[in-house]
Amino acid sequence: MRDLLRDPAWREEDMGFPLPDSPHACVVSLPTWEAVIGYEESDPAVVGKMRSGYPRFFLHPITASYLGGLEGEYAGEGERLMAYSSSAAAQRAARFVQQRTGLSGRVIESEVPLLAVPEEGYQAARDYWRHTGELISSRQAEDLQRGVTADSSQVAEFRRSLARVMEVREQDAFFFESGMASIFALYRAVTARRPGLKTLQLCFPYVDALKVQEYFGAGVDFVNSPRGDALDQSLAAIRQGAYAAVFCEVPSNPLLHTVNLPAVAEACRASRTPLLVDDTVCSHLNIDALSHADAVSTSLTKWVSGVGDVLAGAVRLNHSSPFAEELRSVFEDEVPDGSRLYPRDAEVLAANASDFELRVNECNNNGRAVAEFLHGHPAVAQVWYPSLVDRGEYEALQRPGAGYGGLMSFTLKVPERTPELYKGMRFSKGPSLGTDYSLLCPYTLLAHYTEIPWANECGVDTELLRLSVGREPVEDLLTRLDEALAMIAEK
Repeated sequence: MRDLLRDPAWREEDMGFPLPDSPHACVVSLPTWEAVIGYEESDPAVVGKMRSGYPRFFLHPITASYLGGLEGEYAGEGERLMAYSSSAAAQRAARFVQQRTGLSGRVIESEVPLLAVPEEGYQAARDYWRHTGELISSRQAEDLQRGVTADSSQVAEFRRSLARVMEVREQDAFFFESGMASIFALYRAVTARRPGLKTLQLCFPYVDALKVQEYFGAGVDFVNSPRGDALDQSLAAIRQGAYAAVFCEVPSNPLLHTVNLPAVAEACRASRTPLLVDDTVCSHLNIDALSHADAVSTSLTKWVSGVGDVLAGAVRLNHSSPFAEELRSVFEDEVPDGSRLYPRDAEVLAANASDFELRVNECNNNGRAVAEFLHGHPAVAQVWYPSLVDRGEYEALQRPGAGYGGLMSFTLKVPERTPELYKGMRFSKGPSLGTDYSLLCPYTLLAHYTEIPWANECGVDTELLRLSVGREPVEDLLTRLDEALAMIAEK
C-alpha cells in the first residue's frame, strides 16, 4: 500500500490513483489542471482512468458493478437504477426526479431500496444522491454483491465510541451515511416546523449545503459577507422571525470566514429560530460551536476519519437548546439505534478515529506554519486561514489551547501561473480535506465548474487553490511549497 505521507500522488502518471491506496478510497488523484477540467467535462481519457472518486459525485466502481448486476432483474426497457440508504430516501428521490424532469420513477424494495427511472431521468436521480448524500457505501455494495450479511451486533458500541470522540452524550449524537445526509436531515427537521418560510445561509458555504436549501424547501436567503450593515440587517430579520432556520459553516469552506456566532445565536434565541452550524472545516477539537447552536453537523469523512476511506456524518444536539427534545424525537424516529452507518463503515470509522486528537494537533501546528509561509511569500496574493481572516470571531469560539486547523486557501499574484504551480506541487491532489496526508485542489473548478461567474462574484476566484495540510514533517511541507513557487517565479 502506497504511503502518501512519503510518496504523494502528484505526478501526471498518478491520474486516477485512489486516495488513499484502498478499494474504498473516497478521493482520487487529479494531478493537473487539465485533468480536473477533463473530469468536470466527463472526458473519457480522464474518467476512464479513475479508480475512485468522491462517492456523492462519482459512482464507485464497486457500487456501479452492483447496480449494473441488478438492472437485468429490476429495470424495465429504457430504465436505469439508483440505490438509496432507505425507502424514505428512495421516495424523496422519486419526487425530486418528478419535480426536475416531469418523469415518474418506480421505488423497488429489494436488498436496498432502488429507484428505477427512465434514462432521461437518471441524471436527476444521481443529482439527488449528490445533493443529499443519502447513498449506499462501497462496502455495503461489496457485501450485497457477495451475498454477505454485515455483522450489526456492535452498532451500539460504535455509536458510544464515536459519541465519545465527538465529546457529546450518546443520546445527543446521531450518525449518518455522509456529511451531507446529516445536513439534509437537519434541514428537513427544522423546516418542517415552519413550512413555507425560507432559511438563511450566512457566509459562502460548501456547494451542496446551499443546493439543499435551494432545491428542497421554500428557498434560501444567502448573505455572502455578513459583516457591518449586512450582518445587522440579517440579525434584524432573524429577530423578526423571518426564517425557518439559520445555517452557517464555522469557519466557512473555502474562504475560512467566521461569522459573529454569539450575535447570531442571540438573535435566533430571541425569535425561537433554530441555529444550525457545520464545524467540519476545523473540527470540534478547535472550536466550540455547539454551545451557541441548537445542533451541529460534521462530515466525519474529514478530520475525524483522517484517512479518506469512509463516508460518514454526524449531528450533535445541544441538550440545552429549547429544540433539543423536539429534534431528538425526530432523529430517534429517523435514525434507529442512533446510526444509519453501514456496520462495516462504522467499524472502520471508529478505528480511524482512535488517534483523532493527535492528528488534529499535528495538523494545527503544520497548518499555521504553512499559512504563515504562504502569507509572507512574494508570489502569493492572498491567504485565507482563521488566524488571518476574521481572527477575532474565530477566537471567540476557539477552545483553550486549540489551534486554527489545517485548511487554507490561497491565490497567486499572477493567476495565469496557477495551473503550472498546481501541476508542479508535490502534494496529493484531489477533492477532499482532513486527511493525514496533505491534499491540494483547485476548489472553484471542482465545486463550481458550471457556475464559475457566480462564484467569482462571491469572491471565490477561479484560480483559488485549497490546501488541506497533513502530518508530514513541517520542513518537508515548506520545502515542497518553496520549490514549486520558485519554479514559477523563474519563468
